[in-house]
Amino acid sequence: MLDHPESTKEALVQWIRDYFSQNGPSCSAVVGISGGKDSTIVAALCKEALGAERVVGVLMPNGIQSDIDDAKAVVAHLGIPHIIVNIGTAYEALTNAIIQGEGYKAVTGRSDISKDAGINTPPRLRMTTLYAVGQNLPNGARVANTCNGSEDYVGYSTKYGDTVLTCSNERGFIKQKNYQLFYRCASHKFLSLSFQVRQGIPASCFLQHGTSQELLLLFVFLLS
Repeated sequence: MLDHPESTKEALVQWIRDYFSQNGPSCSAVVGISGGKDSTIVAALCKEALGAERVVGVLMPNGIQSDIDDAKAVVAHLGIPHIIVNIGTAYEALTNAIIQGEGYKAVTGRSDISKDAGINTPPRLRMTTLYAVGQNLPNGARVANTCNGSEDYVGYSTKYGDTVLTCSNERGFIKQKNYQLFYRCASHKFLSLSFQVRQGIPASCFLQHGTSQELLLLFVFLLS
């Protein structure tokens, strides 16, 4: 149980301020926005710590994303600048280049992309996108990681994808405490959060490939 949501929030905000004062006093925080609670909390904390003008949200659908409006609602609610980069074309181009690569079929014994490659390639493209966006901002940027402690503990992440970070303010929180931080800060207005932000399960690349978090890991997150 998260007993002191306001003081926890204040400590996280101060950590972000201290980090940026030492590692980029004028640069922005770049946050990949999915529309779910993890990325929403990170963006809201960065906004409070740095100001809305220094937080850039990046929405990265892979082709058609059924819940993209949730991500758009987050950046609109927070009032932060945002960029929408559809990685679908890049994903298709890369996977086709691999499949059509000379010797691919002979070496791999297949003529398509494996399920694991299909799952993990989009997060790696998204992280590449975040760093590319950051390097194009006038004062530079630091990429804020949106993983939480539960995901890190059980390995529900993509190496060189969503595990990559310049700074992280959620990794010490298990999924349960992250939800508590979201709801309690929203209900007491400790952060610029709203209960209109998505309360369902994100349409992640894992779900797009027919695999839920629980089936993939045989692990159930505590959401209460």
